[in-house]
Amino acid sequence: MTSSEETPSFRLAHVPGATPAKWVRIWNERLPDVPLTLVAVPAAEAAALLRDGGADAGLLRLPTDRTDLSAIPLYTETTVVVVPKDHAVAAVEEVSAEDLADDIVLHPLDDTLAWERLPGRPAIERPATTADAVELVAAGVGLLVVPQSLARLHHRRDLTYRTVTDAPQSRVALSWPEDETTDLVEDFIGIVRGRTVNSTRGRPKAPPQPKDERPGTGGARRKPAAGGASGKSAGRGTGGATGRAGGRTTGKSPRGGSGSGGAKGGRRGKPRRRS
Repeated sequence: MTSSEETPSFRLAHVPGATPAKWVRIWNERLPDVPLTLVAVPAAEAAALLRDGGADAGLLRLPTDRTDLSAIPLYTETTVVVVPKDHAVAAVEEVSAEDLADDIVLHPLDDTLAWERLPGRPAIERPATTADAVELVAAGVGLLVVPQSLARLHHRRDLTYRTVTDAPQSRVALSWPEDETTDLVEDFIGIVRGRTVNSTRGRPKAPPQPKDERPGTGGARRKPAAGGASGKSAGRGTGGATGRAGGRTTGKSPRGGSGSGGAKGGRRGKPRRRS
């Protein structure tokens, strides 16, 4: 990272169609003191930007040149064909590449799909960008096959899209320079993988306390006071024994027990005759 330790920051590149909003929100909640800057980059230039240090990590599309880059595939997109709403394709839920054989299918220079064989008939010229190709579809020049997120990004009211079942698919991955796996990169990896803030593979903000340790006690259990211990001992021992012993002695004496208390009780028990 090029940021200073006094003011750390994180730069995240993203290609068109990639939507990092959810992860950025979680980042801002967990690391409010580390600003995250989004860097928009064309799909074809994303890998070079990371290698040149233009961003700390990036959301890019596979396949791409991954020389000196680490990458974690995140998800695979559905491929769709963008058509005018009054086109015959709009009447069905999905089509195959063969169903487009009679149509002109535009192939922009920034296409992200790895075609072995392009569908449909080629246009006279290749549009420079996907955005330009969408404008041509709206003008009735041809159709366009793209990842679904790009169809949504360039949505128009007069256009719609349908799934192409056998077209190549685009995978979105989180990538970063192999030699620059910093703590902040690890933090972002944890976020996109759904780890909690205290995950063992993340960087917990505070060490968890042992279950039997209470704040302010240092984990030590409080010992009973000496007075309390003697009182309990006395209650169970001397006092209790005396009470039980006394109860047995005094209880038996009135009935003629052998104790001295019983003998005295016998002499006092005979009434005197009154004269």
